[in-house]
Amino acid sequence: MLLKTFGWSFAITVVGLVVAGVLWGWQGLAIVGILSVLEISLSFDNAVINAGILRKMNAFWQKIFLTFGILIAVFGMRLVFPVVIVAITAKLGPIEAVKLAINDKAHYQELVTSAHPAIAAFGGMFLLMIFLDFIFEERDYKWLSWIEKPMAKMGKLDMLSVIIALVALLVSAMTVATDVAHGGGDKTATVLLAGVAGLITYLVVGGISGYFEGKLEEDDEDDEDDEEDGAPAPAAQGTGSAVGLAGKAAFFMFLYLEVIDASFSFDGVIGAFAITNDIFMMALGLGIGAMYIRSLTVFLVRKGTLDDYVYLEHGAHYAIGALAVILLVTIKYEVHEVITGLVGIALIGLSFASSVLRNRREGKPGDPTGTKAEVTSGV
Repeated sequence: MLLKTFGWSFAITVVGLVVAGVLWGWQGLAIVGILSVLEISLSFDNAVINAGILRKMNAFWQKIFLTFGILIAVFGMRLVFPVVIVAITAKLGPIEAVKLAINDKAHYQELVTSAHPAIAAFGGMFLLMIFLDFIFEERDYKWLSWIEKPMAKMGKLDMLSVIIALVALLVSAMTVATDVAHGGGDKTATVLLAGVAGLITYLVVGGISGYFEGKLEEDDEDDEDDEEDGAPAPAAQGTGSAVGLAGKAAFFMFLYLEVIDASFSFDGVIGAFAITNDIFMMALGLGIGAMYIRSLTVFLVRKGTLDDYVYLEHGAHYAIGALAVILLVTIKYEVHEVITGLVGIALIGLSFASSVLRNRREGKPGDPTGTKAEVTSGV
């Protein structure tokens, strides 16, 4: 199971490190290895979130995410995205931007860093919406019940998460966006525009995927009603919840996953410049790390880990909320990548420990049954 799931990641790690050693020597090999570890530590919570969504898809779309999706993650976000940012910021053509990245690495790094406020505002708002929608939703399992119970009650107010996100954006734009550390000057308009774009992206992609998912669930309920009434149910077409989402629902869910992955990768790409400004070393190191995140996602889905350890998703979403806040703070202030990674790992570790304790109390690991009182952590 372990070798089957992580086999490609192990193989690409070996090939990547060999290539790094041949091209850049021992120093390049060490840099690529450090970047891989950096990406894994920063994106572990990403794997938990991905698994929670991926398990809803059918086998075909899971393969699409793990093949085509990894190409987008590795080559799109870790190699092409920084070049595109430079091209837009410096008003250069794609070829000129690539030449700049290769021939004038210091200036290239400066341009990418100067674009950080817009990147942080977009990613911060997108991730903040994920956290807010999670925390305001009524759930059977509650990890930090003293927070989640009142938040669930407040979540009955329509559009509350959008209102809070917009307030957070306005506060960021009027405070941390002035005299920013990345490039200097007033970035209020840039932060506002990028933040609104992140919010709109979440509402559009998440809304459409949620619509189709809900529609398929309604179809499943209609089929069950027909069976109870004695009418023959329609032949399974691989679109129902029993076998996973497919068709339009899975497509928009796939887009949602890719945007989430992009939002998670922002801090990794920017943070990588603290280690190297060579785009090829960066792409190779971060790409290896991204492969492990994909493999870990598959492992969590196949092992049913999220069903066995019910607070893991809570910890991952709290880590997302923390990352969203950190991204908004980094518009003006420097936050070391080690802090970002440790916050996420600590929250997920605590949620895992709480899940283990719950399973021991229940006497049956991962038992999803029981009353709400029984499954509430009460922490």
